[in-house]
Amino acid sequence: MDETRKPTLIASVQRALHLMEAVASHPNGAPAKQLAREARLPLATTYHLLRTLAHEGYASRLPTGVWVLGDRLQALQDRSRTQTLLARIRPALVALRDELKAAAYFGMHEDGEIRIIDIADGPRTPRVDLWVGFDEAAHATAIGKCVLRQLDEDLRRDYLSRHPLVDLTPHTITDPRELLRILRTPARLAVDREEYALGTGCAAVPVTDASGTVVGALAVSCRPGRLPAIEASAHRLQATAARIQRTLSLSV
Repeated sequence: MDETRKPTLIASVQRALHLMEAVASHPNGAPAKQLAREARLPLATTYHLLRTLAHEGYASRLPTGVWVLGDRLQALQDRSRTQTLLARIRPALVALRDELKAAAYFGMHEDGEIRIIDIADGPRTPRVDLWVGFDEAAHATAIGKCVLRQLDEDLRRDYLSRHPLVDLTPHTITDPRELLRILRTPARLAVDREEYALGTGCAAVPVTDASGTVVGALAVSCRPGRLPAIEASAHRLQATAARIQRTLSLSV
């Protein structure tokens, strides 16, 4: 392949992108005629592109007649932030997986929910089978309990009021008073002893950036028989958590 050849470009895509840049440059919106001038497009082309962008949710026409960016761009921006976060934390998760020979996880408290953001696993370090939606089972996981422990009392109670303590295994804590007692007790690690899934244990440490913007947890999963060895390696989890915290503090 001749790398000196110019790439094939789609002119209609270029026009649409230039038009979106023009729309974005006006926080209060702008009429189509003005956008056409700024994007150097024929007015008819501008109208066709704006209608297409509006149909797809990337632009919106206000009652006053001006055009603004659509709601779908916010969704793209949110996904972009998640991808950026993944790129920053993935190397640390992979290194921890290889060091402890266990699948590694990173979870966060976002919009009132506790979610898994990324998992580093492999053929010899399989991840936990998330047979129950993790969003509904934080009470039974090390990551969930670790994050809940970091929240203040009001946020913790709000979360638990919206998420029943579902009985997943014979070891799952389903008594709210018992769970709250555990969450209020300081601990170096949060541990799941076959509470989410039989045959699997998990240990987690907190990950919180300096500003408090990120409230999350780093965890590894293993067979129950290996859990004592993982607990004895808490300093390794904490070192990786500190590495992630530094990365987040510098970039979030």
